[in-house]
Amino acid sequence: MIEPSHSGEFGAPRGTYHEATPAENNKLGIWLWLASDCALFASLIATYLSLHGQTLAGPGPKQLFDLRITVTATFVLLCSSMTMGMGLEAAQRCDYRGVLRWLIPTAVLGLAFVGMQVFEFTHYVLQGLTLQVSDFGASFFTLVGFHGLHVSFGVAWITSLLIYVFRKKRVDQADAWRFEAVSLYWYFVDVVWVVIFTVVYLMGKVG
Repeated sequence: MIEPSHSGEFGAPRGTYHEATPAENNKLGIWLWLASDCALFASLIATYLSLHGQTLAGPGPKQLFDLRITVTATFVLLCSSMTMGMGLEAAQRCDYRGVLRWLIPTAVLGLAFVGMQVFEFTHYVLQGLTLQVSDFGASFFTLVGFHGLHVSFGVAWITSLLIYVFRKKRVDQADAWRFEAVSLYWYFVDVVWVVIFTVVYLMGKVG
């Protein structure tokens, strides 16, 4: 709420006070959460960069990485950013059908990305790369797998919102912050993947 200004002890006006709404508090919480996640990913990437050359007797990135798989997965995830943006715009217009039209494909694309990552990991394990075989394997699976868990959580979050609006059969203006929060998270996950793709896969294959 906005309270009227009052004079201070020496007649100086005091500033107005705005009590934060629950939606604003939730948005702040999302930003703080993403900031902490950003620091965590930065530490994981730094750890990978310091250990990626320590392959010991196991296979290294040049022998393992197949950029065709990774480029396809990257394209899928970037397409999900577009559908997420369209879904957010639909939610802000209170367009119930538009939300379903765009967020269902977003969740499907996220699942496809996770599926390709599982396929990739399985292929690498069959080629002899595991968490235990080398420092490179441990740092690689930890970093990329942690990102995969984030995508999986994002898919679950989107699915829960779809169930929420499907039960209501409508999208209200008061629901917009829910979609803004999940879109912030999804864009963050996509940006982190672009960094991982560049640092891990491109540099690993051609570096």
